[in-house]
Amino acid sequence: MPTKAEHDAQQRFERAFFDRARMIPPARRLTAAQVAGFKVVLGAIAVAGLKPEPAAYVLATAWHETGGRMEPVREAFAATDQAAIDALERAWQAGRLGQVSTTYWRPDADGKAWFGRGYVQLTWRENYARMGERLGVDLLGDPSLAMEPRISARILVTGMVEGLFARGQTLGRYFTDLYADPVNARRIVNGTDRAQLIAGLWAEFLEAIEAGEAAR
Repeated sequence: MPTKAEHDAQQRFERAFFDRARMIPPARRLTAAQVAGFKVVLGAIAVAGLKPEPAAYVLATAWHETGGRMEPVREAFAATDQAAIDALERAWQAGRLGQVSTTYWRPDADGKAWFGRGYVQLTWRENYARMGERLGVDLLGDPSLAMEPRISARILVTGMVEGLFARGQTLGRYFTDLYADPVNARRIVNGTDRAQLIAGLWAEFLEAIEAGEAAR
């Protein structure tokens, strides 16, 4: 239970953080759902004890991967599991998933589908299994748990800290006391896809975090 002083300091942090975050394109304003999502991810970041530079990259990743929604999303931003399956199947049939060799979104013998879910897209059964074991969450029994915000935030932060999305690709590799490499940090999640864009978001979120810390 935080003390009154700790609670007040956190309130000052959040006011300053969100004042700056509202300036990040295309935000301009933030919905209650976006604010709630930021708070969940910031909570997971705090538990992990991340410094501002890697913390900002986690936020930039979540912002990009959710299309600015700051809520866990299904692959293709689908509203339901079936809609995600249908969208991926249409893309596959149309030849728009040339880099994909296995139809991972199709329900397995147990009727479960392993398409991407979360603040960052957790995809494929083996990745659900590994992350579920790491977090002590039965993602194999119920993959939709990856859509629960607090679980999804833990997946996001743990995966980026420990290199569980791409072997050897960790926040600690790209953000140290000596340097920050927000462009190549994209390799933690998805190669170099939109690396420059997300690096720009990182700089914005770093300013938001620093504004919040200065206000504590």
